[in-house]
Amino acid sequence: FPRKYSSIIWIIGVDYIMQLETIYDEWKKDSEIDKTELGDESIAIPKLHHKYFQIFTAERLQLRKLEAQMKTLKLQKYEFYTQGPSKETQEKGWELPGKGMILKQEMPMYLEGDKDIIELSLKIGYQQEKVELLESIIKSLTNRGFQIKAAIDFYKFTMGA
Repeated sequence: FPRKYSSIIWIIGVDYIMQLETIYDEWKKDSEIDKTELGDESIAIPKLHHKYFQIFTAERLQLRKLEAQMKTLKLQKYEFYTQGPSKETQEKGWELPGKGMILKQEMPMYLEGDKDIIELSLKIGYQQEKVELLESIIKSLTNRGFQIKAAIDFYKFTMGA
């Protein structure tokens, strides 16, 4: 497992994004169990658990960061749509709809259709997928010891022991 990921949980201020495909590729390699070395496979479980829990923690922190950004963005957009442009929003390139400022009852529709909010929502959705995948991998690792024990018992049974 690359060392560059090992300290990421301490660097919350820096964006950390491991691609979903990379997680799948890592798990594809790590999920294989060598039937001829079941003892070694059993011993490797804690290392794998540590590896994926470390990635999980970093990705979950990134999800929380994105969710916080969404709250801030929604507030900023609400103020922009209801109070009009400011120097800051003009620098960001935000533009009011053709009709001008938005009425309070129209706000949900405009917030849901805002391109910046949609873009951040998609990032959050992608991040949630990674967190859910990592939760699933960790659950699988939790059960791995039982799977290995069952395989050992099966081999004993087929050999008449």
